[in-house]
Amino acid sequence: MSTSSQTIDPILSSEAIAARKPAPFALAGKSIVTPILLVLILLVIAFATTMIGSKPFNQVIIDLFVRVILVVGLYVFIGNSGVMSFGQIGFTCLGAYVAAWLTINPVMKKMALPGLPSFIMQAKLEYWQAAILAALFAGVAALIFGRVLMRLSGIAASIATFAMLAMINTIYSNWDRVTGATSSVVGIPIVRSIWPYFTAAGIVIFIAWLHAISRSGLALRAARDEPTAASASGVDIPKERLIAFVISGAIMGVGGALTAHSIGVVTPDNFYLSLTFVTLSMLVVGGMGSLTGSVLGVVILSALIQALRFLEAGIPVGGSMLALPKGLQEIALGIIMIVILALRPSGLFGNRELTLNRNRSE
Repeated sequence: MSTSSQTIDPILSSEAIAARKPAPFALAGKSIVTPILLVLILLVIAFATTMIGSKPFNQVIIDLFVRVILVVGLYVFIGNSGVMSFGQIGFTCLGAYVAAWLTINPVMKKMALPGLPSFIMQAKLEYWQAAILAALFAGVAALIFGRVLMRLSGIAASIATFAMLAMINTIYSNWDRVTGATSSVVGIPIVRSIWPYFTAAGIVIFIAWLHAISRSGLALRAARDEPTAASASGVDIPKERLIAFVISGAIMGVGGALTAHSIGVVTPDNFYLSLTFVTLSMLVVGGMGSLTGSVLGVVILSALIQALRFLEAGIPVGGSMLALPKGLQEIALGIIMIVILALRPSGLFGNRELTLNRNRSE
């Protein structure tokens, strides 16, 4: 009897272990509701905007969708790695100029940007083709920079990413024959329809979700929470950070291209400190460790910014015009960030995701 039990016990033990293993795609099946719900929220906003039919409000929502793309791009790297990067907007600048180079009329490019290579000078692509190439260009740039930067950690990594942003801004602000230097590059085809921006935002949300549940994303978050244990378990931390950095850079490149097509003009200063501060504020307020926070943080702060713009423009009260001081937006964002960091350091959503189960958290 004892011999038989000794023979059977290991087999039963193996079967029990196998039964407890999660089924393939189990994590995807449990978490896919999050990106679906987030996209549905954006879809409701898009339909409501279409129903209202106001051109100014339409532009506000286009800006919101572009911000969603940028903040989700920040989340892919900052949220999953825990490394604060101040340089991701640099890839937005790269993507915006790629869109400008590839979509402006060749005649205008010859006059304004005479230093462009001939094959770019003759190019006249559709906006979506330029956006794809902008993502590739920004992703390659992120790969080149990331090979060095991703070996750093903590404050050293943050300072190095800011140096990268400053370097990109300096180059694009002085390369007059290719970027127009500090002069505005005009003539970019403007896309007024809200649906391309919504589509891009939805695709980016699903890309961020796929990375988060992938082997690389799970390993990166493990390294974020317990770097020593993750490294001892065989996680190649610089490699996993580099993967997220490249994906983030590509997403930021798409955001830059769509920014260019939403306003029709680009300058290097459009993609520098102000945009860096606003997008990081949205990520911090929503929650750096949450895809839900990165999306809904944009919606919440965009609504606040729009309300402040309305009040800054002034509202008639009696026979006079009551208006808030100019520049209050940045002050309000700063105060909100301080309050959130003091009361909820992990943001409004923390590490929680939007699901149909109220008790579930990541």
